Amino acid sequence: MSDAQTPFQTLQDIDRLCRSLAAGLPSQQAVVQTWSGIGFRMGERFFVAPMGEVGEVLHEPRHTLLPGVKNWVKGVANVRGRLLPVMDLCGFFGSELSPLRKKRRVLVVDHQEVFAGLTVDEVFGMQHFPVDTFSEQLPPLEASIAPFIHGVFQREQPWLVFSPHALAQNPGFLDVAY
Repeated sequence: MSDAQTPFQTLQDIDRLCRSLAAGLPSQQAVVQTWSGIGFRMGERFFVAPMGEVGEVLHEPRHTLLPGVKNWVKGVANVRGRLLPVMDLCGFFGSELSPLRKKRRVLVVDHQEVFAGLTVDEVFGMQHFPVDTFSEQLPPLEASIAPFIHGVFQREQPWLVFSPHALAQNPGFLDVAY
């Protein structure tokens, strides 16, 4: 009887040898669940809007003033052939926009029948927060803004979760005429 191996046994030997010499997989790291949104600033407060509630972010567009509207309605702008009502979000909540026009941005909201641009002091782009830093326990807020805040993420400073969709459904926001 010969000591010759079958081809299958040879493959098994090669497999054992390869497995014994192979480097191990890297250690598994715990995956941190994150929540992402668009970060922006109004006054001294930092906000984050859910990704699905902001269609785009624009530089402050040129706009045409409208007569007979509330002072927080800046006017209407032509954005790629579509008329965009431009609203001063700070003004809607009773504060003033920053005088630094270069940092101002417009968050475009397109929800149900509402297509509007919300002018804010500054936009910080996408922000990612570990979900375990979220709290529904809100810091003290003005009554005018509280209905639109759905929670807070904690970092160096609190980031309030602002809902543009909730704003777009608010009768006070929809009533722009005097």
